[in-house]
Amino acid sequence: ENDVFVEFGASNYLESNTRFLLINNNWSGLVMDGSTENVAFIKSDPIYWRYNLKAEAAFITKDNINDLLRKNGITGDIGLLSIDIDGNDYWVWKAIDVISPRIVVLEYNSRFGAEKAVTIPYDDHFVRHQAHHSCIYYGASLKALVNLGKQKGYTFVGCNANGVNAFFVRSDLLREPLQALTVEQGYVAGKFREARGAEGELLFLSEEEERKILDSLPVVELAD
Repeated sequence: ENDVFVEFGASNYLESNTRFLLINNNWSGLVMDGSTENVAFIKSDPIYWRYNLKAEAAFITKDNINDLLRKNGITGDIGLLSIDIDGNDYWVWKAIDVISPRIVVLEYNSRFGAEKAVTIPYDDHFVRHQAHHSCIYYGASLKALVNLGKQKGYTFVGCNANGVNAFFVRSDLLREPLQALTVEQGYVAGKFREARGAEGELLFLSEEEERKILDSLPVVELAD
């Protein structure tokens, strides 16, 4: 009913979760990214004057996200929230309380598997490629996000086919044919191999090799 979206971690907005809604369905929205260059690119794209889109350069933390939303006039019921910041995703979603999205799209780190509820420790200055050269140390497990969703009033309804995004619907709006899924039912392993070596080279590691790297790095284990 309220065709407004928020997407952050949008990069230059050429590959995104909300662009189709903007162009095809004339939704309105706010996109944010930590790179001023990316936001300048968005503002120079004809999409910026053809549609009701706002773009803001901001390095998002759990302490500034609500103020950023208020500043841009977005509060209360909205259609969709997309979070993909390759880092503190769990902690930022947990902090958001000024909007009540009907749909939430969240990147999960499939390398943590389906059994563990874990996330990286919160760090205001977390940057994925600086935290570990492999670039696979970021975000939270699917189970951690599903559990948090339940606390915030959201139902997990599935993942996309390449094992990147998890989809949640506000529980008061859940209708057929959508149905609640357990983590085990909905988990999809990542279909991509992006781990990098110390010099930035792609390594094409196996799932077991990637998990070995993650097992050597600190995570926060979350209670169910």
